This record gives sequence, C-alpha cells and structure tokens, in this order.
Amino acid sequence: MAKLFPTVDICGVRFHNVSMKDAVDFVVTHMNCGECGYIVTPNVDHVVRYQDDSRLRTIYGRAILVVPDGMPIVWGARILGTPLKQRVAGSDLFLEICKRFSKTGNSIFLLGGAPGSAERAAERLTSRWPSLRIVGTYCPAFGFERDTEHLQLIRQKIVDAKPDLLFVGLGSPKQEYWISDWLESIETKLAIGVGVSFSFVAGDVRRAPKCFQQIGMEWLWRLAMEPRRLWKRYLVDDIKFFKLLSVQLARGWLGFGSK
Repeated sequence: MAKLFPTVDICGVRFHNVSMKDAVDFVVTHMNCGECGYIVTPNVDHVVRYQDDSRLRTIYGRAILVVPDGMPIVWGARILGTPLKQRVAGSDLFLEICKRFSKTGNSIFLLGGAPGSAERAAERLTSRWPSLRIVGTYCPAFGFERDTEHLQLIRQKIVDAKPDLLFVGLGSPKQEYWISDWLESIETKLAIGVGVSFSFVAGDVRRAPKCFQQIGMEWLWRLAMEPRRLWKRYLVDDIKFFKLLSVQLARGWLGFGSK
C-alpha cells in the first residue's frame, strides 16, 4: 500500500511523502489486510547510523512506511528541492493512532520503555480515551535480547494478548532489530518503533514545548534534560547528517543526483 506514496531520498533513506493524517489513515487501512508489516520513524541520528549499519539498511528497505521524525530532515528535503509534506514524529504518531483506535476498536500492546513507563502510559492513555483497547504492556529486563528464554517469554505474552498493533519503545536500533526478527512469529498485523514515547506519555520524561518542536530545536531541549547521555549524539554524531546532506546537494548540482 505504501507504494501509493511517493518517496524522497534524504542521505540514502527513502522517506514516504506523507502527512500525519496520511500515516494514520494508512495504519487503519493496514488493519484490514492480511499481511504483517512495520513502520520506521527515522530521525537525524538514525539517518547517520543508517550509513554504516547494513542490517538497519535492510530493515528500512523492508518497512511498509518510512516517515520523517525530525525537522532537520524536513528542512533537508526542502533544500534538496524535494519537499516533504510535514514532520511525522513517532511520539506524535503514537498518540494520533491511539486516538483513532479509540474510535475503530483496534487493540494495541506496549513493549519496552523504562521500568513502569508502559504501565503508566497505558493508564494515562485510557484515562484520555476510555474506549482505547490496550491489551498488554511489558518492560523487558536489561540485556533481554541476549536471553533466548526471555525472548520467547516476550513472544508468548504478545501472542496471548493478540494485539492488532504493537508499539515498541526499546530505542533505536534495538527496536528495529527486534521488530524485524520477531514480527512474523508474534502474529501481529503491524509494529512501530516509538523510542522514548512511553516515557513522554507517562510523564517520566518531559517533552519539549511545542514552540521548540516547531522550530526544530527539540534536540536542544532533550540535551538540556539529559546532557550526560545525549551530548555525544547531538553535538558529535549528528553533525555528520549535515555533511551527508551537503554531499547529496553537491551531487545534485553536478548532475549526479539519485533518480
């Protein structure tokens, strides 16, 4: 179905050119098809990692929808002359899908997050939308991905709950790796990696005000909140994105742009 949407190439990542409404409509439509699939929500950090992570490139290539989580990506698309409709942040998509599912009756499962955040997020979501069907939450222990028994336990919890959609908040690229490895065996129609979204909803991590989000400075807010953990990502690693964008722009000027 995502083939209906045009794509925009940003540093090798092919983003579907969709609005938030397009993305949510796509998710609801997917609930009626028999195939399973997953959606990825790359931000600048993910685009940089994509360059050297062959496994992540394969996973992105198989995603049924790829949406831009980050204003720098939207700006980059404009600079390249191939504008995207809008930013579709994973945390916003998470809430918009929950809102829509409260009307359609589709069910969700929350996997991951910090200890207790998925449960607190579920409580807040059902308080906001009482008709929303949350059929389970689970926070795996640290290092679960190396524990075969724990992986099977997670699988069984999800299979027993039978959610229509699985939100995975394990951080990137761990959440994408897990989804790619386990989606077919958990018999769920759709999975979406949403990073720290459960903690935002639970109130454990304060999200940047809307004004910061709109001007593309949400990263600065998060850096101020968690400087020790995030300084290298934002001040060292993510600078590579602008270098990659410059190279792509130069290639376009010289007539070597991707088709």
